[in-house]
Amino acid sequence: MTNRAENLGNQLFEALRGRQPIAPITDTHDDISIEEAYRASLQMLARREAEGEKVIGKKIGITSEAVQTMLNVDRPDFGFLTDAMWIKDGQVPMGPMIAPRAEAEIAFRLKESLKGPGIKAADVLQATETIMPCFEIVDSRIADWKIKIQDTIADNASCGVYVLGEAEIDPRGLDLTQLKATVSKNGEFLSEGYSSAVQGSPLNSVAWLANTLGELGIPFLAGEIILSGSLVPLEPVTAGDKMSVTIEKLGTCDVAFI
Repeated sequence: MTNRAENLGNQLFEALRGRQPIAPITDTHDDISIEEAYRASLQMLARREAEGEKVIGKKIGITSEAVQTMLNVDRPDFGFLTDAMWIKDGQVPMGPMIAPRAEAEIAFRLKESLKGPGIKAADVLQATETIMPCFEIVDSRIADWKIKIQDTIADNASCGVYVLGEAEIDPRGLDLTQLKATVSKNGEFLSEGYSSAVQGSPLNSVAWLANTLGELGIPFLAGEIILSGSLVPLEPVTAGDKMSVTIEKLGTCDVAFI
């Protein structure tokens, strides 16, 4: 199985670089397990690291019921964030993308390392330095977004790039179950959602990810960025689109697609 996982990881890396999606892995390899899909994702990541990219965080995806329904997936997934994925000026080039979709999230910056299992929401809060509004632009290397959980895990949780809001807020004293996010697209209201959409609280989703990765021997490290999952439905984007999210008490994040 190891060779197959490596081969799949290589195929996904080539799809990423060539902007040519592959058929759903669960169609071509219907016996693939979540563990094997994870090994494929590590191979894809290894190819990126070989080109000089550095892991600077992790992400949880498909946390909300709305997104799970949209993608026909029944549980969260997870992936790795590299420095090359961070778009610091908010100007997202569409050239490298295949089928991008934007989602508004709360990002965490850690001041302490965490390693599951056994991590609880209170541990996440203790380990967090700041939180901020964020856009993740997901992009599937699986054709037409026809994914099952093994497909998206193998594909680094369909991660594309991400943009962080400028303001970083101390989360202590905030009710992280009730923060309202309002999203606009091209100056018009698009959607809204609450932080409770991600497993009741983004603290819960980050704890889930810490515990899931901990079972695989992978810790959260101090200084890392953790994306906690979308508060609203995913939105397809094309060149020329502009989006903004304002999250109550956290501020605003803006993104332009060029």
